[in-house]
Amino acid sequence: MERRQSKRLTVNLKAERLSCNKDCSVFIDNLSENGIQIITAPAKNPGVFVPGAAVEIKLKTANGETIKLYCNVKWAYDNSQEDLTNSVGLEILDPPFEYREFIKKLN
Repeated sequence: MERRQSKRLTVNLKAERLSCNKDCSVFIDNLSENGIQIITAPAKNPGVFVPGAAVEIKLKTANGETIKLYCNVKWAYDNSQEDLTNSVGLEILDPPFEYREFIKKLN
């Protein structure tokens, strides 16, 4: 089994997927220094969440700060048949300083 590089923190944060036409809201289920898991409505374009695809996420922190994250899809699980959501694992590319500080405050 693959070992994680950094500790995962369970959260319930609202975020927005950039570069989409509508229904761009996602929920961050858990996060770490290098990755996040989002819960989203099923994508109208299945190519959006294929491994290797680029995804931009805009996260708004509790203090109102906005952090833009550039990510690659690592995995996607379509359970839309059961509960109308998808789970998607994202690798954060070059996490910005603001995001790393945000993670430190959550620990």
